[in-house]
Amino acid sequence: MSASLSLLPRTLGQLRQSEYNEDRIRHRGVKDEIRENLLRKLQSGETLFPGVLGYEDTVIPQVINAILSRHNFILLGLRGQAKTRLMRTLTTLMDEAIPYIAGCETRDNPYRPVSKQARAILAEKGDDTAIAWLTPDERYVEKLATPDVTIADMIGDIDPIKAARHGQDISDELTIHYGLLPRANRSIFAINELPDLAGKIQVGLFNIMQEGDVQIKGYPVRLPLDVLLVFTANPEDYTARGKIITPLKDRIGSEIRTHYPDDLEQGVAITRQESWTRRDSPVKIEVPDFVREVIEQIAFQAREDKRVDKRSGVSQRLPISVLENVISNAERRALAAGELETSPRIVDVFAALPSITGKIELEYEGELKGGDAVARDLVRQAVGKVFSAYFDGIGFQQVVQWFDLGGSVQLEETSASGPLLEQLIGIQGLLEKTKPLGVGVNSSDGLRVAAAEFILEGLYAHRRISRNEDRRFAADERKRSQAAGEGKPGAEDRRQYQ
Repeated sequence: MSASLSLLPRTLGQLRQSEYNEDRIRHRGVKDEIRENLLRKLQSGETLFPGVLGYEDTVIPQVINAILSRHNFILLGLRGQAKTRLMRTLTTLMDEAIPYIAGCETRDNPYRPVSKQARAILAEKGDDTAIAWLTPDERYVEKLATPDVTIADMIGDIDPIKAARHGQDISDELTIHYGLLPRANRSIFAINELPDLAGKIQVGLFNIMQEGDVQIKGYPVRLPLDVLLVFTANPEDYTARGKIITPLKDRIGSEIRTHYPDDLEQGVAITRQESWTRRDSPVKIEVPDFVREVIEQIAFQAREDKRVDKRSGVSQRLPISVLENVISNAERRALAAGELETSPRIVDVFAALPSITGKIELEYEGELKGGDAVARDLVRQAVGKVFSAYFDGIGFQQVVQWFDLGGSVQLEETSASGPLLEQLIGIQGLLEKTKPLGVGVNSSDGLRVAAAEFILEGLYAHRRISRNEDRRFAADERKRSQAAGEGKPGAEDRRQYQ
């Protein structure tokens, strides 16, 4: 529909004479509408579920199948797997606007009213019945399930005040206070964290899922609602806080498992899209690819680490928050140093530990070591992994030898790029090795410092050199002790990056 809302029919009589003919609107429910629009987009090759990355070959085909089958479905996965984002993009498969009887709480189809209120309006006004229009955003109703949700909240209940105000009998249908489900008629109704919903409330969903209607307590009335029901759940919740009762689970057409990014490239793309990096700042900030990859690798390492609770998962929000904190730390340093441009360094990743510790649940071993210590280990492991990917087969013997001969360098977090670069130039062979990172002599000082520091952190991660808490890099004393005791360097050290 290309016409603006202001040009659409405003009475039932005008609606009958428009393109919104009775046959089409009367018999076309929300599931049929979404299915038809999905078929059209599939045929034309349009983008489906914009903004949802990493699910192109896994989750999205299953969601498409569920929609084509006219199923209610559930997205089952750990936290931070874009379940809510995916649900909300379903509105892109809805018509731009649909008509309803103005003033009706249940947003009744003018050609197929379900409530007594709508039928009364039609009987009284006929073709002069006022028509309003619903946009896709108005047709998406989302509820976060909590244990205190009641049947009245979801379905409805008697409203004595309404009965008294209008002088109606308490048993009259017009005295019903409608809950969220009836108010979501002709819409998508989404429930987040379904297991948190009390069992007796889940029972209240049976009718709408099987027979397509709700029965409101105390009334001999049935409302044949038109809704698509979509749920999310975290497998951890099945035992931690509640469960989906078996009869309800049986009525859900499709159970679709979500997942974290399959590879680093996918993760980096998601974090790039979701993080707040384009900010108004007096400092020009250029984030190197290798820093982005280290940040993303932290999440991958955490998901595999035995000290981190795998049942809880490691949300994709972790690298997003870390990247934002890393950029902020670099921005703060540049402002203090009076720099107009800068690049985040690995030291900024360590400064972003608060963005890591709050997003990982630790097992007993991790609790003993402490959240900060585990987070530092994860950063070191991530640096080592990314370093290996960039410098596989490249030797650093000259750089390591510089430190073995007594050289040392201190890279303080607060130091400006210019003075640090002067120190790094003195390390034999170091800056020559930054080319695989896409950094050369024509790059900015901040970028060259970031690349050189990354190499030093990588060598430290692989125990080729040492570093203390004051960020002073020096020779690895353990290797010296081993060489002195055995008369030769460790075999493992000789093999790596030589």
